[in-house]
Amino acid sequence: MRKVFISPTKYIQGEDELLNLGYFVKTFGDSALLIAHPDDVQRVQAKLDATSSKFGITLITGNFHGECSRQEVDRLQALAREHACACTIGLGGGKAIDTAKCVAEGDALIIVPTIAATDAPTSHSAVLYTPEGAFDEYAYFKQSPSVVMIDTTIIAEAPTRFLVSGMGDALSTYFEARATSRSFSNVNAGLPCGVREGVSTEGKGTKAALALARVCYETLLEDGVQAKLACDQNVVTPALENIIETNILLSGLGFESSGLAAAHAIHNGLTVLEGSHHYYHGEKVAFSTLAQLVLENADSLEIQEVLAFCVSVGLPVCLADIGVQSITKEELLEVARKACIPEESIHSMPFPVTPEAVAAAITVADQLGQAFKKGRV
Repeated sequence: MRKVFISPTKYIQGEDELLNLGYFVKTFGDSALLIAHPDDVQRVQAKLDATSSKFGITLITGNFHGECSRQEVDRLQALAREHACACTIGLGGGKAIDTAKCVAEGDALIIVPTIAATDAPTSHSAVLYTPEGAFDEYAYFKQSPSVVMIDTTIIAEAPTRFLVSGMGDALSTYFEARATSRSFSNVNAGLPCGVREGVSTEGKGTKAALALARVCYETLLEDGVQAKLACDQNVVTPALENIIETNILLSGLGFESSGLAAAHAIHNGLTVLEGSHHYYHGEKVAFSTLAQLVLENADSLEIQEVLAFCVSVGLPVCLADIGVQSITKEELLEVARKACIPEESIHSMPFPVTPEAVAAAITVADQLGQAFKKGRV
């Protein structure tokens, strides 16, 4: 059996860590292309100036236009060539980070998230959109970022909703990893070999990756509430440090090297519902995780544990919590059909899945969530 595991070359996390950015740029050369939204640059300008001065580096600002599109990637690659930049820095949220991945194409890449809302920073993949914001395609690169740097002070100063959304994304990691392991399905870590080099894309998850996914879930239960309270007050505590690591590193390594299953596929299905568009990825994944647990007939105590955690930190547990106040049977089947298209990760579940089964799981998960909030479960 061929197994695969992928990870960043280096991960660093700490208070005011951005002040050391120049050190890591110097490992590549004296200049870097900085891909970041102007608002994010403004938030950390003093630290960028300080690290540039201390380490004698030049940061070429790309003035990211806000969409990870082919046109934006081409523009920024031309700018990097023009200034002979030694490396690329992606600073900010998901789209700036994905754009930096596309510009670097797997080489000399430093990722600096300013929020802990998803597990994308550590991955070797990106999502491309059209300039108008419509989905284009997934892109995979030969390796994960060279450096992932987390300044926990910056994360603590961001709105708490981002952190909680990241917990929702991380919540699915263990349950999807467990399902993928039970079905012996392939994991994302093997993808670029086949695309780039003609080598088999098959690769199963390792015991190490599954263990990381389990620790991811355990840490959410242990530190999630305290981390949320710390972020509410914009302070860094050990619990917040642990949840930042959970949202970004543990979940990131877990999803790529242990696999995705029903939760993310159901999330993708839910995107057809207009009401859900105002909610973050991780918020919808949290409810979708409950739907996966219903789909696989998980132990009722486990479902209760997940419900209690979600309510304790403010994650959605029913459709109304993600803006879907009502839904017809046909709409529900449309969601389920989208979740079950042939290329979706739902087929990594250890049993055959049909749209009808998914629709039923969503319905029951919604009812369980509503009942739990009313104290009936």
